[in-house]
Amino acid sequence: MSNYHIPVLLDESLDYLVGNKSGIYFDGTVGFGGHSRGILNLLNKDAQLITTDVDTVAFEHSRKKFSHDSRFKIYNFNFHKIDFIAKVESIKAFDGVIADLGVSSYQLDSPSAGFTYRQDAKLDLRLDKTIAVNAADIINSFSAEEIADIIFKYGEEKNSRKIASSICKSRVQKKIETTLELYKIISEITSPKYLVKTLSRVFQALRIYLNDELNILKSFINKAVELLAQGGRIVILSYHSLEDRIIKDAFKLEALDCICPKDFPVCRCEKKSRLKILTRKPIIPSAEEVARNSHARSAKLRAAERL
Repeated sequence: MSNYHIPVLLDESLDYLVGNKSGIYFDGTVGFGGHSRGILNLLNKDAQLITTDVDTVAFEHSRKKFSHDSRFKIYNFNFHKIDFIAKVESIKAFDGVIADLGVSSYQLDSPSAGFTYRQDAKLDLRLDKTIAVNAADIINSFSAEEIADIIFKYGEEKNSRKIASSICKSRVQKKIETTLELYKIISEITSPKYLVKTLSRVFQALRIYLNDELNILKSFINKAVELLAQGGRIVILSYHSLEDRIIKDAFKLEALDCICPKDFPVCRCEKKSRLKILTRKPIIPSAEEVARNSHARSAKLRAAERL
């Protein structure tokens, strides 16, 4: 698994995240342990790092990788269950919370994970394999309009209706069960010049919809802010404009003291700001990092501090 240990924006993440070196930290997307290893390297012996990953391969790998470190604990849960985990661990507040929303290189490149369109694999796209419905179920049972809406809303693909129509025509002849079968359908109606980007958008849209990623992200941010200690930091890395917009808007709302209409002479909402935004503009990888790790190219990091 050494090929899948390239954490994105590692130094920048650690700079924003780690303040109290004897504190309690939460890594909501431990993956293969890249960011977690960096965090542990900075923490004292009396610190704690609580982590989660819903992917069983990543969970088992990191559980074994850090089994010798008493500061590390991992749960095979989705990161939005941060509040439940805090109760189980009797943790009142975290000194730092981090989440890297990117799909790992392993998931993108391994046929067995069902995410890649570069090799033949079952059309799955579930991060949590206990979810009953997979991508093939959507492609073979949803209407053309429903499929087009998913591809347009979550993939921002302008040819969504043309792609959905072609999918529905093809499935009449044969059920679409593999990634390469879907690849072939899309490639037949897409210019080679735009094929890779179109494929990425379609597969990404199906994955985001299937795993309810945007709603889960909103839930996670709200719970994480609630559980941050005063002066604690939240750091989130996103790879999609919809994700980044949610993070930006959530941080902005949490930084406001008042949300009353502008024509109100006196504040009536009684809202209090809970965050100070540390990244007015998102931090992006350097050209050198992108050259080393192509999966970093669309990353954006945003950070905020609990007031």
